Amino acid sequence: MGIKAFTDQMGNTVVLPFPPKRIISLVPSQTELLADLGLDNEVKGITKFCIHPQHWRKEKTVVGGTKNFHFDRIHGLHPDLVIGNKEENYQEGIERLRQHYPVWMSDVTTPDDALAMILEVGKITKREVVAETLTTAIRKSWIGMERLPPLRVLYLIWRKPWMGAASRTFIDSMINVSGLKNCLSNHSRYSELSAEEIQSLNPDLVFLSSEPYPFREDHIHELKTILPASKIMLVDGEMFSWYGSRLRLFADYINALRSQIL
Repeated sequence: MGIKAFTDQMGNTVVLPFPPKRIISLVPSQTELLADLGLDNEVKGITKFCIHPQHWRKEKTVVGGTKNFHFDRIHGLHPDLVIGNKEENYQEGIERLRQHYPVWMSDVTTPDDALAMILEVGKITKREVVAETLTTAIRKSWIGMERLPPLRVLYLIWRKPWMGAASRTFIDSMINVSGLKNCLSNHSRYSELSAEEIQSLNPDLVFLSSEPYPFREDHIHELKTILPASKIMLVDGEMFSWYGSRLRLFADYINALRSQIL
């Protein structure tokens, strides 16, 4: 084992033992990626939100949430690499971890960012070939995807208050990949919306995401009182917001969604 230096997506130089043998992942979508890269033996710790692959929930040490780390558990695992994300993790906790361990951070807003992240994680874990095969498959699936018509969609992620995914978010990028138009394109990041503001947007579609707020069927009826003319439906939030290996499933998901929309 040697020592190598890498640059993460936030521009930080990360020096680590290569290849790393004791990895902690602080982001669900990146945890799934590590599994698909074949790093079952190397990954030692995950968060309570890392639900894929399911069997890792029992096999790995849960080191807290994405925004509240259990540092005692992390220290007990003696990681030689911690992998996090700028948006999903909290800066104070990341800075504290950097004092002890190599921490590689992703910063993903666009599909290109996501594919670059997959390739970089492949490099730092010595899984370049698997990562390249995965990104090639994702690109090919998007090329062959039958895009949805350019309907205006409101993508809601929260209730009380209502919150929607706007521009400069990965969700917005994936809405664009699907062919739809985000009716919050003139807003930034995650916007709080009143019922009156939602009415004024007058979207063709409303997507109620399964995460982070667990929207259910009864919320469709609630939104119908605000937007009686819009088509309102539940969608799988992982498909629009997870930027790891789950991207390979996006084209098939959009093709299936097409039959519900048209």
